[in-house]
Amino acid sequence: MTPKVLVLTGYGINCDMETQHAFKLAGADAERVRLTDLTNGTRKLSEFHILAFTGGFSFGDDIASGKVLANMIKYNLGEQVREFIEAGKLIIGICNGFQAMVKMGLLPGLNGDYTTQNVTLTFNDSGRFEDRWVHLRANRRTKCVFTKGLDAIYLPVRHGEGKFVAKSPEVLARLKKGNNIVFQYTDSEGNLAGYPHNPNGSVDSIAGICDDTGRVFGMMPHPEAYQHRTNHPRWTREELPEEGAGMAIFRNAVEYVREML
Repeated sequence: MTPKVLVLTGYGINCDMETQHAFKLAGADAERVRLTDLTNGTRKLSEFHILAFTGGFSFGDDIASGKVLANMIKYNLGEQVREFIEAGKLIIGICNGFQAMVKMGLLPGLNGDYTTQNVTLTFNDSGRFEDRWVHLRANRRTKCVFTKGLDAIYLPVRHGEGKFVAKSPEVLARLKKGNNIVFQYTDSEGNLAGYPHNPNGSVDSIAGICDDTGRVFGMMPHPEAYQHRTNHPRWTREELPEEGAGMAIFRNAVEYVREML
């Protein structure tokens, strides 16, 4: 059976077509589904194996990035989302999708609590929109399904509210102890560093986290934006593999589902 992916779209969400294409390249049957088709019952999350909250500017980033989208999903589809997780399925949130996931409490989902907000993504320290490529270090001790086999990756960021902040020192300590921190911003040598390497001022340079199961994952950088070597900013000056490094994240997800089916 081919893994089926729901790529959320509508209400200002973008990057959905790129995300759909990445999952298709990885061997999945990926479909773009409008949020309204889920909230009115035309479609069900149970039809799919992977749910993708994509990047973009849902609802024009009104109130705060991802907040309106988070509330729409939490109060209209909350039960479906919990059933989706309990069924052992996968969820990924990228940029605006990650913002929505933390604001509805899906991440970090500590101790199986997917409703309480314990972290947030807020305004960049620079006070402006950051559009640049960044180096990321992957945590090899994490359970994250999406980053299996990754040590480091180079991807673009495009956001104005990407600064990761935990609700309390205790929450941050729990994320570290549980290896819920998946990606951290680094310099080109793999060392944690300040701006511009950490483009938003995230605490501990955190760029991506997962829940305790490793099946619910969110990150600010855009893996769907690096599918082919020509997406790389130096593709005319460097010898690069034909396939972009971002594809590893989508292939890991699809392979995991294939093994579960």
